[in-house]
Amino acid sequence: MTKRDFTISTEAVHAGTLSKRPHHTLSMSVAQTATFTFDDTADLRRYMSGEDPDPEREEYGRYGNPTVRELERRVAHLERGDDAVAYSTGMAAITTVLLTLLKAGDHVVTFQDCYRRTRQLITQTLANFGIEHTVIPSGDLEALERAIRPTTKLVFGESPTNPYLFCTDLRRMAELVKRHGRIRTVVDATFATPVNCRPIELGIDLVIHSATKYLSGHNDVLGGLVVGPDHLVSLLRETRHVVGNVLDPHAAWLIARGLKTLGLRVTRQNATALAVARTLEQHSRIRRVFYPGLESHPSHAVAREQMNGGGGVVSFIVEGDKEAAARVVDGSRLGRIAPSFGGVETLIEQPCNMSYFEFSAEELDRIGIDPALIRLSVGIEETSDVVADIVAALAY
Repeated sequence: MTKRDFTISTEAVHAGTLSKRPHHTLSMSVAQTATFTFDDTADLRRYMSGEDPDPEREEYGRYGNPTVRELERRVAHLERGDDAVAYSTGMAAITTVLLTLLKAGDHVVTFQDCYRRTRQLITQTLANFGIEHTVIPSGDLEALERAIRPTTKLVFGESPTNPYLFCTDLRRMAELVKRHGRIRTVVDATFATPVNCRPIELGIDLVIHSATKYLSGHNDVLGGLVVGPDHLVSLLRETRHVVGNVLDPHAAWLIARGLKTLGLRVTRQNATALAVARTLEQHSRIRRVFYPGLESHPSHAVAREQMNGGGGVVSFIVEGDKEAAARVVDGSRLGRIAPSFGGVETLIEQPCNMSYFEFSAEELDRIGIDPALIRLSVGIEETSDVVADIVAALAY
């Protein structure tokens, strides 16, 4: 199957899969092994010299695994990239990209609204290794132009962002960065999924997914993937060989199984999230709603241009204080209080009580996290039930 034979939902089921499997199985097998064998010394020498007739044969589990390799091919197909490399977690994927493409003295530009650990990695961990950074307002491409220096090697962003769901004009960003020479663009597209947006088609170099979220879709496995051109993915794979943050083959199998329903799940979640967002926008107890599918969102025009749906997460600020928001969270019967998003179950959380629990009011204000902010990740439950549940929770 070529990359563009069918729609993305059909490709999520079939693209990148093997047409013939050992023992004629329909489902992919789990190659649960740490090492691989050779018939004799001549067989080993053929492999080591690159003359092995099987181009995907492996030597050791840290260097690759056939189950993981099939998952990588499938996600590369979905994102329209040449290849992909899988990691043990989404943060392992992000960390490996930054460590591979940056060195002491380099400069990276990133956007303000992003996952807390990504911000910590760029502004604290990498700073310890002499890598400089500039943080700019989300989606502000004029600020990006001003931030670029002769030492800038990387622009890293999310689209949509976590938790306010800002969308960057990725085509304009890619064109702007390319005018400055050899600067790489990297986008964490976990919130978007390949169903809603494919950044590589818009000119972005590398796309990152926390496969823990929508790709697997069942809140039961950790994983991360990076998709891009062959020459960059080869560099990332070589770093993985050294660092060892490999994806477990059984985890790869779970993610691959989840991929088959990606189109169904995300289409349902798009519709439910939009219904929730429109309901909340009209509710008297809501101060503000953040959802790129709403005309009121600052990124709506960009999202309408480059996305097929607004995604399954709605963030909103309730009238009142931190405790008022907590009562809404506790009042939800359907939403489970938990971190993460993108699974089949609806999850609800208050960022100041979850990701930013130890932050002071001043620190929250500095990074733009309102104490009354709630993030709702809708699942695949009936849309009317999710809407009714959050409306009932607002009565508490």
